[in-house]
Amino acid sequence: MARLALGPASVGELAKPFSMTLPAVSKHLRILERARLLRRERAGWYHNCFLVGQPLETASQFLEGYRPFWEETLAVNLTGRPGPTSHHVREGIPKYGCPTGHPT
Repeated sequence: MARLALGPASVGELAKPFSMTLPAVSKHLRILERARLLRRERAGWYHNCFLVGQPLETASQFLEGYRPFWEETLAVNLTGRPGPTSHHVREGIPKYGCPTGHPT
């Protein structure tokens, strides 16, 4: 993913830094394709891969709504005391669902 953030790359380029076979790398890429995080274009034998950023942005926005909860939880676990946002955290997160109103 980090390599694709720099621009498109072939499967061979993506595989180069790893001690994996091309079929193993392709299997990982298929998983990213199914998650719609990667798009492949085939040109003969070459497969060029492109990062698809929108699903990551959507996930980031969803998770950002939980940041106060996790920061508070971490503060309690590390110090044994509630953090500065403790009285706001539980009010902002509904019993079920996302605090931003995004459907889960």
